[in-house]
Amino acid sequence: MASRHPVSIATAAVFLTVATAGAQANWASYGQDQGSSRFSNLTQINAANVSKLERAWTFHTGGDSQNEVTPVVVESVVYLSSPNGYFAVDAVTGEQIWKFAATDTTTRGVTYWPGDKEAAPRIIGAVSGGRIVALDTKTGKPVPEFGDGGYVDIKTKMTSPPAIYKGMLILPTMDKYVRAWDAKTGKMVWSFNLVPQPGEPGHETWENDAWKTTGGVNVWGYITVDEKLGIAFVPTAPPSPDYVGINRPGDTLYGTSLVALDANTGKLKWFRQLVHHDLWDFDSSAAPALVEVKQKGKTVPAVVHMGKTGLMYIFDRRDGTPIFGMEERPVPQSNVPGEKSSPTQPFPIKPEPIARISMTHEELPKNITDSLTTYCEGLWQKYKLQDAKPFNAWLLNQDVVEFPGAVGGGNWNGVSYNPKLGLVYTNVMNAGQWGHIALGAARFGRPPGAGGPPRGAGGPPREGGPPAAGAPANDQEFADRAAAPKPGAMQYSKTTPEGQRFWQADTRYSCAPPPWGELVAVNVNTGDIAWRSTLGAFDELEAKGLKTGTPNLGGGMNTAGGLIFIGATVDGKFRAFDSKTGKELWSVKVDAPAHSVPATYLGKNGRQYVVVSAAGGGFLRDPVADAVVAFALPKGAASKSAVKAGKSK
Repeated sequence: MASRHPVSIATAAVFLTVATAGAQANWASYGQDQGSSRFSNLTQINAANVSKLERAWTFHTGGDSQNEVTPVVVESVVYLSSPNGYFAVDAVTGEQIWKFAATDTTTRGVTYWPGDKEAAPRIIGAVSGGRIVALDTKTGKPVPEFGDGGYVDIKTKMTSPPAIYKGMLILPTMDKYVRAWDAKTGKMVWSFNLVPQPGEPGHETWENDAWKTTGGVNVWGYITVDEKLGIAFVPTAPPSPDYVGINRPGDTLYGTSLVALDANTGKLKWFRQLVHHDLWDFDSSAAPALVEVKQKGKTVPAVVHMGKTGLMYIFDRRDGTPIFGMEERPVPQSNVPGEKSSPTQPFPIKPEPIARISMTHEELPKNITDSLTTYCEGLWQKYKLQDAKPFNAWLLNQDVVEFPGAVGGGNWNGVSYNPKLGLVYTNVMNAGQWGHIALGAARFGRPPGAGGPPRGAGGPPREGGPPAAGAPANDQEFADRAAAPKPGAMQYSKTTPEGQRFWQADTRYSCAPPPWGELVAVNVNTGDIAWRSTLGAFDELEAKGLKTGTPNLGGGMNTAGGLIFIGATVDGKFRAFDSKTGKELWSVKVDAPAHSVPATYLGKNGRQYVVVSAAGGGFLRDPVADAVVAFALPKGAASKSAVKAGKSK
């Protein structure tokens, strides 16, 4: 079994990017900065006037389809991705400047590369055929100098935008490695195997040569970069099959982990596995956020990661030491023949669980609606359910309840960080999952690139050199790996007799007690919960005085104006909360639930805007739309922007 302590490597060279007040007028990356703070120094919109916000413009991407994009805004131009392409939009008027039609895009956003003395700025995103494209920010046309005619064949898909470091693109992809590419030329710079190859540290955690055939252990979330320390923080997915690990015995590094790489070379600095031998699909999918922890007169550079597990992890960026300690605790074991579930799982000492991680029969809701009471009690008795414990193992032919379910807890929404208050904010849903393991074909997750066009189809030749060690060399090898027989796991699958989630399907009311959705603030200096607020509302329940919260997907950002902006909820509202107290200050109905992360910026007209994608869809079964909506104070209602001088966080 692998060591459950971080691997320490020598510190990296220092590279510092100075953020200016002018840069704060922009929202130049998914996380506002490469540290994924999702914090803006803009204060024109603040707690005193947020109630006056009005819709400034709405942009329609065309074709109603789920879109989780966080807009990137630079010099009063909004850059968007959508399932049908990439867009540049005037940040003041909402009018389209250009469109680049594409499919298989990075629908959570784009990467803006600012260029250098030799190359103009570019927008980077994924397109069909397992490729990435570099677009000229002025014209929206492929940049000929990048790869082959503007394209590089990376031979895999990418759902989230790349991170930027020293002119490199560090790509989160659907395959079992992390690679960096030159942002100017498209040539590969380095590669790191997320499934260790023979001779590499961690290879021994893959028993029975499972490393050869397993899927998963990829990065479908966001990579965060510490530009000063030169570290890339990589959150990883578990190996597949998601719920049956018979054919992948062992801890299976670096599945469901936070991996710290030298951003210059791709060499491992340290790692923390957050779930051993993951049997719950508890991907580490959220962007880690860089924070400063002040303790005993010292400031410790730390990284915060919010897990699907419902737990928040805070580590020293330099070596992975848990800031508030961690411990291995015994967890329930599987009874599936051949399954080697891990006897323990890691738990942070602090913070306390952010989302619900257990439940008893006595906690079934009794005062929401009569039909919910009857349904949940009936479900419990009919299937002989037992109290849910943390990391409940799925059992053979015996239904169990698990909190959180595979949707979290947290999900890819992660946290936002307020450096002035020392708080991180995250939203969670207390949605359980239930079911059992039965005979039948297992769920294997998505093999690399499965479900899309053949890699390279219709595109130029691959740039960037040979594949990394252990990486599939061509399309046929990808297909061979995906089709490889896995007789042990094929005997079993996870199944749920009625529905999947632990809720009343027609209403989405949970069989857990409220709150079902929460916005939570954590003090990073102490590890304590600062406040909790109910997030979302079912109108019919709120009319009865019941503030339950709702399922939610998407995240928030916060500002120096004392505000947190967040959509996420299935009620289709976009909200503002007081960042100090958690009090809800403003809400408005948008075109569809905003399962995305908003951004804020200063337009060239001096007005501050808040912009969010409101497109719905997804596994919460919401209606879809194609709207990107911007809000601002009424014209003349605010003075000139209060952008604060000095560097941003």
